[in-house]
Amino acid sequence: MQQFEFVHPEFFWLLLVLPLLMGWYFWKRKQQSASLSISSIKGFKTKNNWLARLKPILFILRLLAITAFIVAIARPRNVDETTRTKTTKGIDIVMAIDVSASMLARDLKPNRLEALKNVAGRFINNRPNDRIGLVEYAGESYTKTPLTSDKSIVLSSLKSIKYNTIIEGGTAIGMGLATSVNRLKESKAKSKVIILLTDGVNNSGFIDPKIASELAVEFGIKVYTIGLGTNGMAMSPIGLKQDGTFQYNSIQVEIDETLLEEIAQTTGGQYFRATSTTKLNEIYDEINKLERTDIEEFRYTNYEEQFRWWVFLGLGLLGLELLLRYTVFKGFV
Repeated sequence: MQQFEFVHPEFFWLLLVLPLLMGWYFWKRKQQSASLSISSIKGFKTKNNWLARLKPILFILRLLAITAFIVAIARPRNVDETTRTKTTKGIDIVMAIDVSASMLARDLKPNRLEALKNVAGRFINNRPNDRIGLVEYAGESYTKTPLTSDKSIVLSSLKSIKYNTIIEGGTAIGMGLATSVNRLKESKAKSKVIILLTDGVNNSGFIDPKIASELAVEFGIKVYTIGLGTNGMAMSPIGLKQDGTFQYNSIQVEIDETLLEEIAQTTGGQYFRATSTTKLNEIYDEINKLERTDIEEFRYTNYEEQFRWWVFLGLGLLGLELLLRYTVFKGFV
């Protein structure tokens, strides 16, 4: 970014001398030329001399030269400042997202899954220097997007996540966690993090969540767990209608908070409960603050000095004044 500045702007106080010089000039102007007093000029031919009228231009040139010198000693210059950032230690993050049918519950607007996608998208945008991957799980799990620094790919994959009948039904927390660990175990990042979100209890899959937690510890992976859902009852899908749409009813929200707290505590992470979209936003903001990437900033400044042009201008004006004084106006000085 380029900007203009004066290194010593205090020298502009010298410009206050200019009005004093102008006052002195007008007070002494009649004494600048020789004069002759006679009783009458009737016997002389008279004519107006334009050179005499232009003689004040010499004083104006002198004032302009002084002004140019004052600007020069105030030292004007252009400052071109550029910065370059270097990520010294990156973080690899895998987001494990529950996509079971219960994620279509409407206690968050428009439903839990869509609210999560909106909040997670903002979180991804706030991590420009980290690699992020996505894992989906319900009754089984699979990698939606491997670790990548290309945020457009991650955001596109996140947007395409939806409930489907291809994945086996249920909530396999252990499977989702194990798949996430598998994506991070070879990572060389200084910090490896899993954000595991669910709205239910572990009721499916063949991997125990506690065993998956121990694997995370073995590979130095920290797990932040989030329980998603309001307290009490929520409008949740309970079956399909004849037209293929879901039938909703108010059912009790059940989240295995004890398990989620244990996973977080075992791996050195934290457990959060999101009962609303606002709370979910706050949780992701908190995780964003807890897991910060070290960034080193290099700042380069280039100075382009401009005072020389003002010196040359002042010398030019002074030279022009002297030239006119000893040539054109020589007979009047």
